[in-house]
Amino acid sequence: MEILYPMFVVILLSGALFLIMAGTRVPSILKHFGNLQAAKHSDDLRPNLPDLGRNITDNYNHLFEQPTLFYALVTYIFLMNHVELMHVYLAWSYAFLRIVHSIIQVTSNNVSYRALVFIASGVCLVLMIIKEIIFFLS
Repeated sequence: MEILYPMFVVILLSGALFLIMAGTRVPSILKHFGNLQAAKHSDDLRPNLPDLGRNITDNYNHLFEQPTLFYALVTYIFLMNHVELMHVYLAWSYAFLRIVHSIIQVTSNNVSYRALVFIASGVCLVLMIIKEIIFFLS
């Protein structure tokens, strides 16, 4: 059960970013277009968003990319009853790194730092996958 908690933290992060995104996008849409329907295509909206709004939107979108593998992997490990302490440490590390990634992207958006954190979070996933491969091979 412990492995599900870091997964919920990443879900909470997605929910928090949604609220922040909604709070920053809607005023920008109304300011530049006058109504929400006028921004039906995000390509029309993006150039009119301030940098902060674009960073938040991009980060929200990123939370539906790599983390989907995390959700599937954690669910799989839990359902297969393969949860070991190493899985839990890696899952918490992943959740922490995703929070750091979001903070970097929403604030400074320093791509060099973001890339390092992204790679580190990916390594957490790969190590969890390798651990499952070893389980099947032994």
